[in-house]
Amino acid sequence: MAHLIRQELDRLEKQLLTLSAVVEESVQQAIKALAGHDRELARQVIDNDKQINRLEVDLEEECLKVLALHQPVANDLRMIVAILKINNDLERIADQAANICERALAVSESPQTICPLELDLMADKVIDMLEKALDSLVNADLKLARTVLDLDDEVDTIHSQNYQAFKDYVRQHPDTVDSVLNYLTVSRYLERIADLATNIAEDVIYLNEGTIVRHTIA
Repeated sequence: MAHLIRQELDRLEKQLLTLSAVVEESVQQAIKALAGHDRELARQVIDNDKQINRLEVDLEEECLKVLALHQPVANDLRMIVAILKINNDLERIADQAANICERALAVSESPQTICPLELDLMADKVIDMLEKALDSLVNADLKLARTVLDLDDEVDTIHSQNYQAFKDYVRQHPDTVDSVLNYLTVSRYLERIADLATNIAEDVIYLNEGTIVRHTIA
């Protein structure tokens, strides 16, 4: 029985890593589409979200089957709980990537609009957080997972600065409010991806230590 459930858990982990790779690529392409005013790439990311939704549902169903058939306990149960949570967070990250692409399509209609926000720096930090969170998952690297938690504060700070920059800019250029609002919305989506990457890092810590660190780290 122990051998069988180990095989099932290995299969679930492989499915999760496949989903992780697809979602990470989706976020990278979304940011690229925004920066390059690439409408075709933006539509591609939006269309691929359907595939990611299917992968997420398939993995959840497989987790529920293992729970029903094997009734795991202790570490095995903790593994499945963590996989279910990370699976959900990855799907939500993909949703944010698709949302960024919706804004990218809107921005591409008026590419001459200046972006007064620090989106490049913010995007770099968010990608770094996501990569570190997924690497910590693959390698069971708790130190790397905790690094992700620290980086989240930096992204929150940039988003706050972006909000202030948005207000300052539209006061001086009130006719640009609609177009610049697209960039502020992207900033919010990036902040949300950072939050979800943090969730994944917290789940990695839970998976390896059995410790729930959510709401406990100052």
